[in-house]
Amino acid sequence: MFRRTFWFTTGVAAGVWATTKVNRKLKQLTPESLARTAGNKAIEAGHRIKDRAVGFALDVRDNMAVREAELGDALGINESPELPAPRRFAAIENRNNPKYVEGSAYQTYPYNRNEDH
Repeated sequence: MFRRTFWFTTGVAAGVWATTKVNRKLKQLTPESLARTAGNKAIEAGHRIKDRAVGFALDVRDNMAVREAELGDALGINESPELPAPRRFAAIENRNNPKYVEGSAYQTYPYNRNEDH
């Protein structure tokens, strides 16, 4: 009698375990679950591709800067020649204006809307 009880209990436990496993697998195979899994994998793949593309772009930028420096040194472009100071002239010189100062580089001409009326 003890043997029969043992095997009966073992059979019930195996049946519960198998039923639980089958139900879990069926839930994983529903269209919603499959779509969610595919979406998550696509997002992960997109992140991996983006990270690789950003890394590649940074490598290209660094190597480009190094190569430009090498070419600049080889051609003598990186040397900064002495340039004269920029000269600035007023576009319009109004010698009749009381604010006009002879020889100044910039002239200020305020715009007063009340003068037009």
